[in-house]
Amino acid sequence: MARPVAARTEAQGAAAAAKLGNAMKIAYWIVTGLLAVFLVITGIADVIKLPEAAAVFSHLGYPEYLMPFIGAAKLLAAAAIVFPRFPALKEWAYAGLVFDIIGAFYSHILVGDPVVNWVIPCAALCVVFVSYFLYHKTKQSEGDS
Repeated sequence: MARPVAARTEAQGAAAAAKLGNAMKIAYWIVTGLLAVFLVITGIADVIKLPEAAAVFSHLGYPEYLMPFIGAAKLLAAAAIVFPRFPALKEWAYAGLVFDIIGAFYSHILVGDPVVNWVIPCAALCVVFVSYFLYHKTKQSEGDS
């Protein structure tokens, strides 16, 4: 006996939603993984006061003693966005990253850097926004199932 059309459509819709949810999770982990790698690399460079990172800090007018603090914050943010145990901490990490990156962008503008130097902060900010958006979409799809 054939199933009614409504039942088939509902089942197909549920399957499509599950497939979309899985695609969102995969996209979230790819984007968030790339963001975490970026944060770990730049965080370590700041903590150990890598000469190249120190030169950028100095160029932007910031004292060198601030580098380990910013680097440690980046490392903690990377851990917070990757580990799902503390959702409130993850929200704070995303907020801190937005403030940090907007501050970097603003600093590059203020010291008169060419537009090409704004690319990394702009790209990093986009990655943070995409990761945050996908985080909430995956949480929403988990709540729907």
